[in-house]
Amino acid sequence: MTSKTIKSALADAANLIADSSDSPGLDAETLLTSVLNVPRSHLFAHPEEELTGQAAEGFEFAITRRAEGEPVAYITGSKEFWSLQLTVTAATLIPRPETELLVERALLRIPQDRFCRVLDLGTGSGAVAIAIASERSKSTIVATDTNAKALQVARENAAMHNLKNVRFLCGDWTEPVADQTFDIVVSNPPYVRDDDPTLKDLRFEPLEALVAGPDGLDAIRRIAVEARSVLAANGSLFIEHGAEQQDAVAGILRQNGWENIECFADLAGHPRVTTARMGAPSSKDQA
Repeated sequence: MTSKTIKSALADAANLIADSSDSPGLDAETLLTSVLNVPRSHLFAHPEEELTGQAAEGFEFAITRRAEGEPVAYITGSKEFWSLQLTVTAATLIPRPETELLVERALLRIPQDRFCRVLDLGTGSGAVAIAIASERSKSTIVATDTNAKALQVARENAAMHNLKNVRFLCGDWTEPVADQTFDIVVSNPPYVRDDDPTLKDLRFEPLEALVAGPDGLDAIRRIAVEARSVLAANGSLFIEHGAEQQDAVAGILRQNGWENIECFADLAGHPRVTTARMGAPSSKDQA
């Protein structure tokens, strides 16, 4: 193997992944910093440093994976969300920047100075639950998921950030917490249609965390029903959804007795998070 400098290796790598990446230069830099375990500034400060041995082989392997379409986060095993570095694996979705809106809206309803109980449904890597827990130390966050491997990743992420106010339970939506009551329920559920053509670009991510029936709304229908039974009076629900699902989500919520329904756009201007409050008391509230 011919040795290359950092500068030439990055240039060659960017060319190799140009067809599979919208940001080949940045991806190449991110992958090389991961292989070398150095900050990006090191690459710019030492452009003539030679890549040899395991470093060169590791970078070549990483670039090969990226050229085949594998996301950078799965190659490096990590992704930043809410300024927190999180571990991600093939068992978890990669946290998206637009999901930070879900955290932002929920934090507006979670007091900083007193106790609040928060439920995160379908937590995956734990990104949303961990972000909220990091901002609201007086609150308790419970997060559920059916995927035991994803939950193990979530637990490791919480431990990595030394968060003691979040716990993870394995089960289907509200089933693990059927006997509990929460002030806030948040969820970034699957909301992609079964036949959505964009799924081909998401082929490395867990399908069960992406798709939700012919219209992509099956999971949201479940949440609209089940969240009522675990939400306290005057509690709030926050759901992330697709950019074209705003009206359908609002309709589902209205049909299930939710009120004060509002939708908020992400930074790209796409309708992304719908919030709602409890309407008529649920059976738990009447008990």
